[in-house]
Amino acid sequence: MKDFNYWKKIHDSEHLEEFNTDKIGLLWLKIKSIVRKELLLGFLNKYNLQLTEKALSKQFVELFKILSIDFDNSNIMLDNYINEENKKQLSKLDIEKLNSELYKLKTFDWGGDYNNSLDKYLVSRYIKVNTSYETLITKLDTEISVAVRGYVLNSWYNHWSSIMIEHIFKSHNNVLPTVGQIKNVDFFINNIPFDLKVTYLPNEYIKLKRKEKHLPVELTYLKEKAKKADISFDNKGKESDIYYEIVEKLTDKNDDFSKSVLQTIKQQKLDILKEAQQNPKILATWLYENQGEMRFGSENRLFLVLVDTTDFNNSWKLKRNFELLSPVIKQYLDNFNSKQINDFKIAFNFRGKPNLFTALTDIIFIVK
Repeated sequence: MKDFNYWKKIHDSEHLEEFNTDKIGLLWLKIKSIVRKELLLGFLNKYNLQLTEKALSKQFVELFKILSIDFDNSNIMLDNYINEENKKQLSKLDIEKLNSELYKLKTFDWGGDYNNSLDKYLVSRYIKVNTSYETLITKLDTEISVAVRGYVLNSWYNHWSSIMIEHIFKSHNNVLPTVGQIKNVDFFINNIPFDLKVTYLPNEYIKLKRKEKHLPVELTYLKEKAKKADISFDNKGKESDIYYEIVEKLTDKNDDFSKSVLQTIKQQKLDILKEAQQNPKILATWLYENQGEMRFGSENRLFLVLVDTTDFNNSWKLKRNFELLSPVIKQYLDNFNSKQINDFKIAFNFRGKPNLFTALTDIIFIVK
């Protein structure tokens, strides 16, 4: 039988697919979920089990050996205990108050182009380029405070909206949560481990699909149409600022030509979205292959893709739209049993890594 160290090595590696089909591997993951001092003590007391080891890491090994003897019954014991603990955790979360707090964020602006790495941004933009103390103090009161404020507020929003979304999943009968955090696993659906990823229809994916359709870059198209509409814009600004200015001026002009340009852009995005909904594996594979190098993972992922079709830039607001999120997620989980394991399988490559990776994945589209 594959021992504790075998599964630890698999978990620490970049190839996790074996956990999907092995009951002992599944047992290892579930035990890892409760290897926290209070959780483990509660489990031992519930089933009158005793361990001789004192350190948590060694208790993990010892408990795995004990429960591996009768893994079918052990899985049932773990499921029952984890579900009990999950109900306790969920009961402590005031979801209505949390939802209300999330609606207090009016704009979603990171305050800088640091790609979620604030420390590197501050070092490269301010610390290493300013020799003047006074200049740095001035920027602390203006630019830096804006960047830090944006980072903190957006990170706060992302964290607690994710907690709220996880609450929906963890409240469903087909879901077994991880009551203690496990790397690469948020919950099990019908004993398949998944890491939940909440995202939007990526701009880079839209660019790729536009290129495949032989469509011009959106900004290039808008600049061309702006000139035809006799709309001036700051051609030396950042691309995002130019895009915003042209769209706003077209919207304000509101003549037939301007409305036609904006409708064309919107319809092209909707066509790309529809294609992704019809064949989600293409988008899922792209998301794996284009993940950040520092956060690379080949674990099973369940993507929640949020799209506000009235304004794609406002899709961030859907993370707190409980009325929209809840029924779609519940319907997906209700129908999960109708899916086959092959429905989830994908293979993907990743830059700089020679191996072909495989994973189980799916996408839930939340579209307003």
